[in-house]
Amino acid sequence: MFNRIRRLFNQFFRNSRTINNEPINKVSLIVIILIDIFILINVFTGLDSISQWYLSPEQVYPCYQEWQSYRTQTNPGKDFDIVRTAFLDINIEPKSSLLKTYQAVETGHLGQVSTICLDYAQLKDGINNSENQKIVKSIEQKQRQINTLEDKNRTIRSQYDSSLLEKIAGQPREQSINVVGAEKAKIELDKNNRSIGILKQEITSLKNQLIAKPETSNFLDILQNQDKFTTVETGYKRSSFWYPTIQLGFQSLFLLPLITIALVVYRFSQTREYGLISLITWHLLVIFCIPLIIKLFEFLQIGAIFKFIFDIISAIFGGLLFLVSYVYILLIPLIGFAVIKFLQKIVFNPRLQAANRIQKSRCIRCAKKLHYNEAYCPHCGYYQYVECPNCHSLTYKYLPYCRECGATQNHRE
Repeated sequence: MFNRIRRLFNQFFRNSRTINNEPINKVSLIVIILIDIFILINVFTGLDSISQWYLSPEQVYPCYQEWQSYRTQTNPGKDFDIVRTAFLDINIEPKSSLLKTYQAVETGHLGQVSTICLDYAQLKDGINNSENQKIVKSIEQKQRQINTLEDKNRTIRSQYDSSLLEKIAGQPREQSINVVGAEKAKIELDKNNRSIGILKQEITSLKNQLIAKPETSNFLDILQNQDKFTTVETGYKRSSFWYPTIQLGFQSLFLLPLITIALVVYRFSQTREYGLISLITWHLLVIFCIPLIIKLFEFLQIGAIFKFIFDIISAIFGGLLFLVSYVYILLIPLIGFAVIKFLQKIVFNPRLQAANRIQKSRCIRCAKKLHYNEAYCPHCGYYQYVECPNCHSLTYKYLPYCRECGATQNHRE
């Protein structure tokens, strides 16, 4: 087993730096490595682009996060807070259409935005009219006045305590370091507090006026509709569950044609002994396989399989979620073992390769052309024959029967 793995590694590095079993010069190797890096960067760029081709859960259900946040809030002013988000800074520019923003993500992408979220956006856009903008501007203006008065009150209070101490100590007013005396400070505070109270009442009245508008009521109605929110939430969670799998599918769709083309050209160039083409396509084949392996491991960490295992462990063991790591530590080697066995038995089965190569008078190991009755490959030095246990004649390795007596062969290596 270890000898076979060692030979695979040796063959891998030999294919990566030789042309017709002759090592290439260092300058050429550097050029090939630079080409590899350039291609690898572009492969990852293409993978990132195609992975975004299908709309993400946030793009399919763009209203979910805001809607969910609204439903989890408990403060009494949450209705006005979410209505206020229908306006950008109206002192600078009106907010652009939310409906158009939601619809714009469909351009050049697969998938459609949720119709409930489109209705949500349309109702929210309906709030942003000129009359409501005046109400919001008035609220903001009154809030700024309140902030100014509160700042003045803080300044007066900071001076009020020292004014009282000066009065208790009998210090003359003309020697005081404070601009406002204790009596006058009290009057100013009372006056400002009354003004703040009036302004707050006016703001409350304006907020109620805005919330009572028909367009605002329609928007709040959809926010408070449990059935619609449940539909959006269920769709969002389902989309989040399958999105990594869909991404892997599109990434595989991008990589598999490249891998197939590189593999076909590599085998063709090996057959025709086109050394340079064989070297380049071998590098391309490795480069195209690297991102696929990385994306497979990413999928195993965040995809449907991971979430399925996570949900099972959560249901059975509750908070012992560290057991997910144990499952993966066991699962990944098993998957790797299964992949290796598949490659050994199906893809790189030496018995299947040997039959084809012997018919074409090629080396059993490296597939290079052999002259008649050459026992050792002049390209890789591999011995082509094995002794038959029945007649003790030399017969080909890996073939099921002896070429001299026809006895069954049980080749082991």
